[in-house]
Amino acid sequence: MPHRPRFTRVVPRALAGAVLLLAALAAQAQSWPAKPIRMVVTYPPGGTVDAVARILAPKLSARLGQPVVVDNRGGAGGAIGGELVAKSPADGYTVMLDASNHAQNPALRSKMPFDTLRDFAPVSLLVKVPNILVVHPAAPIRSVKDLIAQARARPGEVNYASSGNGSSPHLAAELFDSMAKTRMTHVAYKGGGPALTDVMAGQVPVFFASLGSGMPYIQAGKLRPIAIGGKTRSPALPEVPTIAESGLPGYEMYEWNAVFVPAGTPAPVIERLSSEIAATLKEADVRQRLEALGAEVIGAGPAELDAFRRAELAKWSRLAKENKLQLD
Repeated sequence: MPHRPRFTRVVPRALAGAVLLLAALAAQAQSWPAKPIRMVVTYPPGGTVDAVARILAPKLSARLGQPVVVDNRGGAGGAIGGELVAKSPADGYTVMLDASNHAQNPALRSKMPFDTLRDFAPVSLLVKVPNILVVHPAAPIRSVKDLIAQARARPGEVNYASSGNGSSPHLAAELFDSMAKTRMTHVAYKGGGPALTDVMAGQVPVFFASLGSGMPYIQAGKLRPIAIGGKTRSPALPEVPTIAESGLPGYEMYEWNAVFVPAGTPAPVIERLSSEIAATLKEADVRQRLEALGAEVIGAGPAELDAFRRAELAKWSRLAKENKLQLD
């Protein structure tokens, strides 16, 4: 009688285990959500990231049939909220609404309390909000070429404000300096509010603001818009050219918002959440409110968000290496 391999009985058991696991995951996805969902926002209340969360949360609550509770955990450029989510159960009941620092922090900081790519599963790229180069109305800067000329003529003497080291306005200016071969001086503030206040008071002439935060002051005549950091002009300010078309081809700078969950969250849960977010972003009133913030509504799914965040990480890693940018 021929010898029969000893593993013949193991294979059916392994297959049975896999079937049971898939069935359990499917059942979990079908029953999800069965309780409230916590949406951890990695920035304090009052900013654009928080505004996006508060537009999205009640609409998602209606679609999912469970409360989506916004939980602001700001600090350390998003790292405090990120650490909380990274250590949360991967069950779909803790989600994170993060911003550009998701890809910028790992490029600029040698020590992080989590691994951006390993510890978070992508769900949806929500919006992009372009940065906008603004100046005090009395500043002798009326174009990108003016700023480049002044910065080259007086290296280190042209100051720009930011909302803090490693913030989007800071990196927007570093990217500008790198591409324009200029050297401006960074004046870091503890938040966008104080930075805007001093720019409007004429204390600092230049600021690469988020379009959403800068728009009210532009409309009030307290800031002069010079150029948009996005790839195309903004419908909110169609007369304002892009930085790319104004003398720096290829320049592109956005603050973006995206949803992530802890790594290991079941794929069916991620797919359901991504689908519901995409449907929410298509609602006319949601789109209108987001566009009023100067946002470009995206609604891309997990695969697109994963590719996008990897490209962003590579971009900022190159800039950090080339310009010796390190925040710790």
